[in-house]
Amino acid sequence: MTLNQQMGITRPLKTVAKMLALASVFATSFNVFAAPVEIKFSHVVAENTPKGQMALKFKELVEQRLPGEYTVSVFPNSQLFGDNNELAALLLNDVQFVAPSLSKFERYTKRLQVFDLPFLFNDMDAVNRFQQGEAGQALLNSMSRKGIVGLGYLHNGMKQFSANAPLKQPSDAKGLKFRVMASDVLAAQFDAVGAIPVKKPFSEVFTLLQTRAIDGQENTWSNTYSQKFYEVQSHITESNHGVLDYMVVTSEAFWKGLPADKRKVIKEALDESIALGNKIAAEKDNEDKQLILDSKRSQLVTLTPEERQKWIDVMKPVWAKFEDQVGKDVIEAAVAANKQ
Repeated sequence: MTLNQQMGITRPLKTVAKMLALASVFATSFNVFAAPVEIKFSHVVAENTPKGQMALKFKELVEQRLPGEYTVSVFPNSQLFGDNNELAALLLNDVQFVAPSLSKFERYTKRLQVFDLPFLFNDMDAVNRFQQGEAGQALLNSMSRKGIVGLGYLHNGMKQFSANAPLKQPSDAKGLKFRVMASDVLAAQFDAVGAIPVKKPFSEVFTLLQTRAIDGQENTWSNTYSQKFYEVQSHITESNHGVLDYMVVTSEAFWKGLPADKRKVIKEALDESIALGNKIAAEKDNEDKQLILDSKRSQLVTLTPEERQKWIDVMKPVWAKFEDQVGKDVIEAAVAANKQ
């Protein structure tokens, strides 16, 4: 082989080597300057609620621990999606995290209906024991076949009844229209006292109350205060008849698509954020109740043990109606959680 022939082979090889080196530099530069992955977190309540504060803490922690790699955009107050379509949006990857109330999962699993059963839990301590126990943790995985991954429970608190009339006896609710979430259990709960359940999105509740399209609703002290429901309801009955909690969920496709090391960091950030949200929920329960009372816009109705028992007697048969769907074992585990 002549010298010229050897040089003819060497030059292309050198050129290829240079091109590969340049490509490596460009690839590295692209990774350095690539836009961070956006995680959209959509929810339907105000930022000053336990859920709102949890979402903001999650944003802070993720962006702090994965700087330049991931960013979290939080959309409160149904800015992106209402509570009737946020799960569909999640499965379409239009958002990556949502935290619907447990009632909203009815079309994906019937077992979570346990949280809607009236007068099932004595207090939030019992709710927490159940959720952290074996049965409660198993429910986080109850929608995996539908492509939904449960990542943790977030508290809001126990629910109270409100109306434009005092509700002391179950008969006081007869004929009144109450807004309920899209839950057959909650509808049956009001059917049991002769009331009329009206399934409507959370974002419409204030207007429905203000225009007297409905007569009342059920909610926690936190939501009743932050959404100003107390301004358009003359009475709130402290019934503690049910729990309003949330499940923070993502889609299986998104979750499994994350690199394992990044997924671990994001899960740890979420766990810490949920812990903060639950702490805030416990504090706000009493604080927001007192703010409502101080406003004097709504009168508190306190039930005697005998009066509360009448509500329990009328509503408890709802348990049996949904036992086959929820699972007798799940209900029994919830009842057992009432015992310390």
